[in-house]
Formats: sequence, structure tokens, C-alpha cells
Amino acid sequence: MSATPQKNRASRRVLAAAAGLATVGALVAAMPAGAHGHGKGHGHHTPARTVDVQLLSFNDLHGNLEPPAGSAGSVTETQADGTTKAIPAGGVEYLASSLRAARKGHPYSITAAGGDMVGASPLLSGLFHDEPTIEALNKIDLDVTSVGNHEFDEGATELGRLQNGGCHPVEGCYEEGKKFEGADFPYLAANVTDEKTGKPILKPYTVWKKNGVKIGFIGVTLEGTPNIVTANGVKGLKFHDEIETVNKYAKELDRQGVKSIVALIHEGGAPASSSYNYDCDSPAAGDGISGPITDIAKGISPKVDALVTGHTHQAYVCTIPDPAGNPRLVTSASSFGKLYTDTTLTYDRRTKDIVRTAVKTSSKHHPAPANPVSANHIVTRDQAKATDMTDLIARWNTLAAPIANRPQGFISADINGRGSTAPEKPLGNLIADAQLEGLAPADKGGAVVAFMNPGGIRADLVYKATGSEGDGVVTYGESFTVQPFTNMMNVVDLTGAQLVSALQQQVSGSNDASPKILQISKGLTYTLDMTKTGAARVVTDTIRLNGEAIDPAKSYRVAMNEFLAGGGDGFAALGAGTNKLVGASDLDLFNAYLAAHSTAAAPLAPPATDRITVVQ
Repeated sequence: MSATPQKNRASRRVLAAAAGLATVGALVAAMPAGAHGHGKGHGHHTPARTVDVQLLSFNDLHGNLEPPAGSAGSVTETQADGTTKAIPAGGVEYLASSLRAARKGHPYSITAAGGDMVGASPLLSGLFHDEPTIEALNKIDLDVTSVGNHEFDEGATELGRLQNGGCHPVEGCYEEGKKFEGADFPYLAANVTDEKTGKPILKPYTVWKKNGVKIGFIGVTLEGTPNIVTANGVKGLKFHDEIETVNKYAKELDRQGVKSIVALIHEGGAPASSSYNYDCDSPAAGDGISGPITDIAKGISPKVDALVTGHTHQAYVCTIPDPAGNPRLVTSASSFGKLYTDTTLTYDRRTKDIVRTAVKTSSKHHPAPANPVSANHIVTRDQAKATDMTDLIARWNTLAAPIANRPQGFISADINGRGSTAPEKPLGNLIADAQLEGLAPADKGGAVVAFMNPGGIRADLVYKATGSEGDGVVTYGESFTVQPFTNMMNVVDLTGAQLVSALQQQVSGSNDASPKILQISKGLTYTLDMTKTGAARVVTDTIRLNGEAIDPAKSYRVAMNEFLAGGGDGFAALGAGTNKLVGASDLDLFNAYLAAHSTAAAPLAPPATDRITVVQ
């Protein structure tokens, strides 16, 4: 399978008269003796043996064209004195400016992404099936991205449309006389195959070429994508092991003479600090990175020179040795366009490979430049905005405004969801209460309890006005940004024993290492003892529904979205429900609850978080 070269964009047609001439000096110290190109005799110049290739990368944009609101729109920076500071970041007007400024003076520059460019997007993009985001990424000159799990939210056919263009099959074209062009960068899906044909549904890899420099990119999403996407989204698809897939295509690229390879992997880890400028390679006890990417990185062939990762929305630049014991770079740039990673890959024209030593940013402790050199940079909001992005946002906002600006309710303070790190989140309680209230009537399902998955809460409800609506007003655009999937609600029969199992599955099985704590409606209470391990963390004799112990043999009507009702997020017990009734969408119930429980004079206060007692 041959990968077609990237479209040659006008902006990239800068030819370096003497390739890499000015870029080698800084890396001389990192290279073996005798490795540098020299002119031979009589003043003839031969091109430098090495070329610095700039790799700019980001991940998990999730259609955040406008700067994300509230706590979701800042990054943590550790100061020289050890204190931390929150810095507002993100928004494509600033991301475009940051990337364009970073590329200056780099004739060899590639921009790559680690998946989840779209999906779970705010209304401005989500209302239009993420066409605005693809258009923005085209303008930003993205060269390549892997797919992430959210690229499958609307199924493989819709993903194919985002790649290839064409208007939406149901809603048609959004702008008079304009057809959606699709992405002019390849979406890579090496480990996603069609169940019938066994072939990848999109290109598995692509090769970037310039003046004889060739760098291959292989893109994969996490093998567990089907567990975190609705069944409809992954219908007819098979997801394969990340390590095996990357290694298979690395071998194929190597056989084609492509020796420099970067893997774009939509799976990640958790660094020991949430600060974007944390030294991930600090040897101190408890430092470093944990999570799925560590094992993946250790298993990926040494033929691969760097790993751009994502999914966990964390910021890190780490060294994890490859199977041959050589240092290798693993990066992630937080989420929502708040950071970008700038990596220097030194390409050796003779070996056609990337020179790898130790991964470190230069500092007084490490004066010799390590290689590749890499660091995360904040997409600050105090720089000039990219006017083409401002225009794009204004154009789509005009189309969205009639729907986006409709008031749904009123709040008296921020109600945190995504921005809350607690197991029980104020916004989680509000959403679960809205679902219970909407589905409790006998003709609507007769629900007695509701469960909400924490990952489905995509933002905070922010008190401060985002537009002209006024402080405390919740608009349709804001409520949509909190729950952008418009999942249909289900009410099912579960036994008391299954209910208890579901609570235990929050902290055991696939959720053992990083618990997924369900948000619960009022009336359900229990104790979570995090000093214990696995399922024992749920103290079963504390579980009460409206003051009564759960009867294992009794049947209960339980409300949840279709994702949880399908056993998503490792909740097999919730997937075992019977007598299913399909109700309204989660967003409709949320908006109805806001309307019923708040007025301008009597706004809704953040609910108390007293349902789950946590023992640390």
C-alpha cells in the first residue's frame, strides 16, 4: 500500500537554497564525532549531512474554535518559586497565530495531530457536524492526524465524509452555494479495519517529503475505542492492538526506504504533575508518567523515532526507552488547542533516519543539546488573533446564533463539571437529577434512579456571560457544550444486585487503575473507601436509595444515556438491563430541568455534593 505524498501547499514551497544550512550548529554537540557534512577542497560546498525538521503537534482539539470557557480554558504553569499559576489559553485564533509564528525560520516544518480533532464539540462546531473545525484545520495547514475515539461518534461513514467532503446526508449544505470540501490532510486509521474486507477504513500511514527528506507517519486510535463510543459509532469496524499495528506498518515503511517514522497514537498517560512545564524525566521518587502509553511506548519498534499521543488531555514531554533501550520522545499537548509541542527532529541524509540521543530541553543542568529537543508551549491569548480564524468563527456564529443564543435557564454561580477533579461533581448531580425528573413519570419510564458517565460532561456551566446574554444566563449553546452528544436516554430494569455490581465496576475491572465514578441522582448515597482496592472500595452496606438498603432480588427502573445502557466505559452491569424504554435526549432533559427550576429572579444554585462519602 503506497501512501501518496502530502498535497504541496503554496505556503510550504519554500526551498532552502542550502538545505539545513543554518540549523545544524546547535545540534553539533549531540552528534557522534565525524558525523557532520563538510565541504571538500577548492571551496565547493556540499549540503550539510543533517537537516533539522520541526515537528509541531497538538491533540484533542474537540472542535474548540472559540477559547474554552471557565477552568477548561486554562493551563497550569509552575513558577520559579514552585507555586503554580493558571494561564488562560486556547482558541483557534491564537492556535493559528502560535503555529504560524513557530514555523518562521524553519524551512522543514510539519504539523501533526494526535486525534479527537472533532467530536464532543461546542455548539459552534457540533451543530454543523464539525465542518467548521475541519475548515479551520485546513487553514492552519495541518499536515496529518490520527483518528481518535471521538472521530467515530457519528460512525465511519460520517468520518469518511469529513475526510473526503460532501454535504451532510440529512442536513445538506449549510451555506448557500458552498459544498463542504473535506479535510485536505489525511486522517490515519491504521488499526481500524472494516469487518467485511479486513482493510483499514482510511490510510494507515502517509509520507511527508521535501528536498529528499522523508518522514513517515502512522496513525492509530486506542484499541479500546469500542468501549467508549456508542455501538452505532463503531458498527462494522474492528479495532486492533496499537503496538502490533504500528510495528507492522513501521516495517512496511522501512522496506520502502522510509527510515524516519513518527507514530500518532490516540492513547496517553498521566504525568505526576498537571503543570505543562513539569520535567517529566525528573528522577525523583513518584515523578514521571504512568498509564497505558508507558506500556505501548515500551513495545513499539525502535524503527519509530517519536510518539505524539493524546486522549488523556494531559501535557507531557517524556523520555521512555524503546525496546532497544534508546531514549525516545513521547509527547502530549493537553487539549482544546491550549498548548502545542515543538520538537526538533534531526534528519541524517546518509542514514535517512532521525538522530536520537537523550530527550531533554536545554537548560543549565543539561547544557549539551539533547536530541530530539522538545517542549510544550502555551497558546496564549495575549498575542494577535489570526484574522482568517476570526472571520471563520464570525461566519459560523452568524449561522448558529438563532439556536445558540436562546436562554435555557439561570444559575447563581459556576457549576463545575469538567473542571471539577472531585469524584462527585456539582454539574454531574444536576445532570443526573434532570434525567431522573424527566424519566420518573410512569409514562416516561418510571425511573427511580439515574446514572451519568463522568466523561460525558464536557464543560462547566459558567456564571460569567460568554456573549451578550448577561451573567448567569445559560444559553442553548452553553448547555449543548456541556452535553454535546445528544445521547438518547434509556430506562431499563436492573436488579439490586446488578445496581451494586455497576457501582463496583466504577473502581474495578477496566476501571481499577483509573476509576470512573458515575454521577448519581438525589436519593442514592454510599461510601467510597479509596484506601481499599478494586471492588472493595465501594462499601456495599452503606448503599441506600431514598434511605433504604438495596434489595439484591428486587427490580429497579434505572435511567441512563444510551452509551451507558450499552455497557460503555466498562459498565457491563448497566448493559444487562431489560424492558428498555427510549426517552428524550439527555440535552432536552437538561434544558427542560433548567427551565423548570430557575428564573432570572430565582436562579439555580450549584447542588451540594453530599451523595458519595469519600474516604481517602
